[in-house]
Amino acid sequence: MPLTFTADPDITPTLRDGILDLWTDVTNAGGAVGFVAPVTREEIRPALLRQFTDMAEGRSRLVVGHDEENRVAATAFLTRNTHPLMTHWIWLYTVMVHPRHQGKGHGRDLLAEAGRTARTMEGVEAVRLGCRGGLGLERFYASCGYKEVGRVPDAIRVAPGDDRDDVIMHLTLR
Repeated sequence: MPLTFTADPDITPTLRDGILDLWTDVTNAGGAVGFVAPVTREEIRPALLRQFTDMAEGRSRLVVGHDEENRVAATAFLTRNTHPLMTHWIWLYTVMVHPRHQGKGHGRDLLAEAGRTARTMEGVEAVRLGCRGGLGLERFYASCGYKEVGRVPDAIRVAPGDDRDDVIMHLTLR
């Protein structure tokens, strides 16, 4: 069953809690979304509150997908670049699909919806995202139209002795 996507939803306690649950479950299932498992909702909460602040101040937008039971099943944050010479592209952060919904095409749907939302943002010509090497994520993003434009070897330390490349992917919107 497809997810129902919304851009710029009202931030309610239910949505906040749903994103916290999603972020925790994705991380604890091995997802590369800013934390290393095991993680709790309370460890993630400050990062989510920073995202909400950016949204309230007009620097970031949220795309959220709900499943047939109206649970938060997917998210992506589109964040404006503040460097004056780089305002023509945005960052895509915290791209997540709940593990129970993975393998059903929802990640591809989420990226398509994020692209549609980005195209509505004045002056935005491209989207960039960073992903953790070693998980095959760059192949997935490439299959969605993104191109690898940079790689910093061993920039992400997942654990002692487990360093991963920081891979930069780029999608032109024009």
